[in-house]
Amino acid sequence: MRISVIGTGYVGLVSGVCFAEKGHEVVCVDNNDLIVEKINSSISPIYEKGLDEMLSSNVGKKLSASTDLYKAIHESDISILAVGTPYNGDEIDLKFVRDATIQIGIALRDKDSYHTVIVKSTVIPGTTDDLVIPLLEEYSNKEAGADFGVGMNPEFLREGEAISDFMNPDRIVLGGIDERTHDNMAEIYSGFIGVDIILTNNKTAEMIKYTSNSLLATLISFSNEIGNLSASLGGIDALEVMNGVHLDKRISPILDDNKRLSPSIISYLEPGCGFGGSCFPKDVKALITHGKNNSQKMSLLSAVININDAQPYEIINRVKRHFENVNNLKIAILGLAFKPGTDDMRESPSIKIINNLLKGNAMINAYDPIAQDEAKKIFNNSNINYCNSVIESIDGTDIIILLTSWPEFQDVPKILKDNNLNPLVIDGRRMIQKNSVSRYEGIGI
Repeated sequence: MRISVIGTGYVGLVSGVCFAEKGHEVVCVDNNDLIVEKINSSISPIYEKGLDEMLSSNVGKKLSASTDLYKAIHESDISILAVGTPYNGDEIDLKFVRDATIQIGIALRDKDSYHTVIVKSTVIPGTTDDLVIPLLEEYSNKEAGADFGVGMNPEFLREGEAISDFMNPDRIVLGGIDERTHDNMAEIYSGFIGVDIILTNNKTAEMIKYTSNSLLATLISFSNEIGNLSASLGGIDALEVMNGVHLDKRISPILDDNKRLSPSIISYLEPGCGFGGSCFPKDVKALITHGKNNSQKMSLLSAVININDAQPYEIINRVKRHFENVNNLKIAILGLAFKPGTDDMRESPSIKIINNLLKGNAMINAYDPIAQDEAKKIFNNSNINYCNSVIESIDGTDIIILLTSWPEFQDVPKILKDNNLNPLVIDGRRMIQKNSVSRYEGIGI
């Protein structure tokens, strides 16, 4: 099919490239000339593993980019709305959704053939039906259902694994206003064989997305609360506690060949320094606000956020166990992004931790294989020295703090031994063995 993707951010660009890889004709629309030029030159404007290669194999064949939304709508059968929904501190900002919807409606006014509009942006339940459809009808002078279809198709993409997640989904959720909308949406996913497909209404599809992220965030905060209690009681390693929980066959089922399934959900049941990124904090807070606006007190999710907001300071507490203050201490920060595989610094625990250490006049050596340029946009402090390798960052330091589980950081014990270094190691992700260094502090111990 012919698909236009409105918005070339993280979700839009990945979706457009992957649909092109599946054989659809795709045009990605953005109002930024530089971004469009980059895409048409097979250069990704965002960092995501495998994206550059997939762009190179599809641009000029099945994929192009344009600033002309009107033309893109008229030359496609389906439009996917994938603009940003930033969090303004209280609720998500629907300005970009509103503006793009109006432009789509204007384009549909002059289009004779039936067109399907799919919302892929993460929006609070009710947005597609109560905002998008009325705007489309107003500006197109047409009727939803009779003249055009409207659906909601949430994304479930992990940063760093987005290409793999899109091409190998565990489920596809298709919200829609009628059977024709569902049929058109199903057609663009016809190349995804053997995947569970949920056909539902738009409001339920929106709720599935928020519920999914809220559950994963809850698991993380639950694990951190257990980890903090274990550390407070003493003589308990929360990592061993959670491993004992993992082995419950209701969480890790035993298969027919007597092998145990270890689902990826286990990674959300480990103590650490908190979750970040563009999704979990924003989505949980937005759902809390949406609940309160509808007279529903969201006590559990409010606690999830409160626990996560405080969790980075557990790292600071580990520092205080060994040092009265951090004045003039040399501290290596390994990992700046909120997770490995991305340069995303949004809501990263490293921000609170570094700011706290800088306030105490610590000297920071920071290293992240991808996210340093993004970090420089956040921190403007002469006490931060950005390093080019692990060894450069840890040489001569008093403390090493591991904040992002990049695979190369697993070599820290060997690097310390080979270079006869003995700093305090604070493991905020429990990614190295606690007995692999002589001075070890970890969350949950």
